[in-house]
Amino acid sequence: MKKVAYLECPTGIAGDMCLGALVHAGVPLDYLIEKLSLLGISDEYQLRAELVHRNGQEATKVHVDLTDDRADHHHHEDHHIHARHLPEIERMILAARLPSQAEKMSLAVFRKLAEAEGAVHGVAPEKVHFHEVGATDAIVDIVGTCLGLDWLGFEQFYCSPLPTGGGTIKAAHGQMPVPTPAVLKLWSYRQVPVYSNGIEKELVTPTGAAIAVTLASNFGSPPPMTIQKIGLGAGSRQLPIPNILRLWIGEETTSDTINNSTTTSAELETIAVLETQIDDLSPQAIAYTFDTLLTAGALDVFTQPIIMKKSRQGVLLTVICHPEKQSICQTILFRETTTLGIRHYLQQRSILQREIQKVSTPYGEVRVKIAGTNGNITNVQPEYEDCAQLAKENNVSWREVHRLALQSWYDIMSG
Repeated sequence: MKKVAYLECPTGIAGDMCLGALVHAGVPLDYLIEKLSLLGISDEYQLRAELVHRNGQEATKVHVDLTDDRADHHHHEDHHIHARHLPEIERMILAARLPSQAEKMSLAVFRKLAEAEGAVHGVAPEKVHFHEVGATDAIVDIVGTCLGLDWLGFEQFYCSPLPTGGGTIKAAHGQMPVPTPAVLKLWSYRQVPVYSNGIEKELVTPTGAAIAVTLASNFGSPPPMTIQKIGLGAGSRQLPIPNILRLWIGEETTSDTINNSTTTSAELETIAVLETQIDDLSPQAIAYTFDTLLTAGALDVFTQPIIMKKSRQGVLLTVICHPEKQSICQTILFRETTTLGIRHYLQQRSILQREIQKVSTPYGEVRVKIAGTNGNITNVQPEYEDCAQLAKENNVSWREVHRLALQSWYDIMSG
């Protein structure tokens, strides 16, 4: 079976997080140190790894410690002293005689990075001063990541949607907005799906974006796969959610494998869940909030009765939406309710494949939702709104329209 990897990036992606995930997954640190030494820049850095905790979860943090001269100038240096151009980096990689697949991937990542930086600054890729992304640690991050992926022997590489982050950062050209121009340009090359997770920090670095955009064959939900191992790579900062990049490692499953399994095959997708408890809002306002959230694109909204502190009765309001709708749904909750805080997190949900068909009844046309998997239909339901509208227009019961719509669909299938 084909060996595949899926990068899950709830707090973004950076080169050191990729290295951490690979080492956590079993790539020997000594192997990376040995192969990276072939680049001829070992005097500029030291590579080390340690286990750290992020919000109570253990992960591997890989450090690229620059030597004194590099560290003194790193990120605030005169980049004409230490900056490298693409041709120099390409010569360095070719001269290292790395494993062929690692060499090919490393060259491709740097080429893509140079194209993005060049497009932003209006110069040819070969003329780009790489600045931060051409610093020693980024060369180690990119080539080290490619060495690790090659060592694990992946045949296919996938990546989740990426969070945008926010705010500003200090860079070689002064203050820059997040996402940085180079990251935005890289995303545009592959139409990468992005969303806001509410964290106003730089979450995706140019190095991380270049690795994902160049190497991932697809962005979105995990592929059908059997998971054999998980690599956890820690980011540097503590964030509201665990700052960990998760590398899923396994084998791609075929439709035959799925059909022969004891579980129902379904598509996986990432969803955002927002929830807040409220004890001082009228039912009418909650009903209005429901409608507003659904109109804005929420997948589902519901409440549950709860007992809050001091034995006050309240409701737990939960919103489920696609990650890219998380920001607008949060805005609506703050605007339309009395809540002072909202919890939000990402989850995976399994969904059946769905399609809409139209059927005719004596009272008019009704849309019917058909759900199933692998060509097997498991659920058929006429749309509520269509049945309700025809029932009102014809002064008949909703159940009668619903029954006729189902009967019409089954008649078509059997005929």
